[in-house]
Amino acid sequence: MAKRNSTTTSTRSKARKPAKAKPGGKTNGAITYKDAGVDINAGARWVGTIEAAMRSTYGPRVCADRHGGFAGLFRLDYDEQLFRRNYRKPMLVGCTDGVGTKVLIAIKMKRLDTIGIDLVAMNVNDLICCGAEPLFFLDYLAVHKLEPRELKDVIEGVAEGCRQAGCALLGGETAEMPDLYGKGDFDLAGFSVGVVERNRAIDGSRVSPGDVLIGLASSGIHSNGYSLVRKLVAKGRCRLDKVYDELGESLGDAILRPTRIYVKTVDAVLRAYPVKRVVTAMAHVTGGGLRENIARVIPANCDAIIKKSAWRPQPIFDFLRKLGTTRAEMLKVFNMGVGFVFVVKPAFETGVLRALEEAGETPIRMGRVQRGGGRVKIQ
Repeated sequence: MAKRNSTTTSTRSKARKPAKAKPGGKTNGAITYKDAGVDINAGARWVGTIEAAMRSTYGPRVCADRHGGFAGLFRLDYDEQLFRRNYRKPMLVGCTDGVGTKVLIAIKMKRLDTIGIDLVAMNVNDLICCGAEPLFFLDYLAVHKLEPRELKDVIEGVAEGCRQAGCALLGGETAEMPDLYGKGDFDLAGFSVGVVERNRAIDGSRVSPGDVLIGLASSGIHSNGYSLVRKLVAKGRCRLDKVYDELGESLGDAILRPTRIYVKTVDAVLRAYPVKRVVTAMAHVTGGGLRENIARVIPANCDAIIKKSAWRPQPIFDFLRKLGTTRAEMLKVFNMGVGFVFVVKPAFETGVLRALEEAGETPIRMGRVQRGGGRVKIQ
């Protein structure tokens, strides 16, 4: 186990195991760990509960013959012909993220089965922007009190996200901290590690005037801006369990829909061009919206010109705007219906569009790059 302070219990399997504690019961008035609010036995039960979910994400590169160690082991290369995947000049890629206050809505609705998917998505969608392959994922779950039956949905959601992303849930940490979190509260964070060949890394430095912008639809709000979402819902006195005609579903369903994971789609495009480097940049559209996230991957001498008429945002965005905010503010905070963007050399636009369609996408031809000053203009 990882060393923790006396107010937490840590659980890991292949890096997730029950915390150790000093022996001794409550004798002669001695205070036990359980008296302080931490149940070590619950931690032990929790490990057994989540092991199957974790193992469902393992591939041939996970060294799974030893259970309950201090850390997980993962083979970067794998020589067996059936699973051959070796690298000549590998660069490791790492990132970390959480899901923010979307957790509060999940808790309120008592629906914890999708928030884990969000957690994986927010990490791996960042990681693939440089062309990397996600290898493994680790989670950190902090709770008021460990309730294995309830929190199992969270970890199973994380495992589902890892399966969608093709990476292993290699380990994690569960911390029981009753003095820090209120009853029923918890928080999530995640950490993803990937790899990319050095000569295939994508960093936006090759973006030039004439390149085209191709977008992929989001599933909705994804996992950004939920402090504003919650404020608007409260202002409008909206019910999460109510079906609204303009949404065609309950507000809670629209708000909790998990973040799309774009790993397989990006992989399909990059594999379609194993030699030519046709994609010059990629952007995961998170907090800051299209402007800030696309600006992160274009050079200072270029502008990205986006046609807002190229797509129609999902109904949830207009629903939220009508509750009391502006389109300008929405563009600053939300993805507005586009969750991922490719910047592609113009000569390969048709080929990339075809590869995306074959991958099951409905790509959005949303704009071009021109000479400028590093700005993103939505017209």
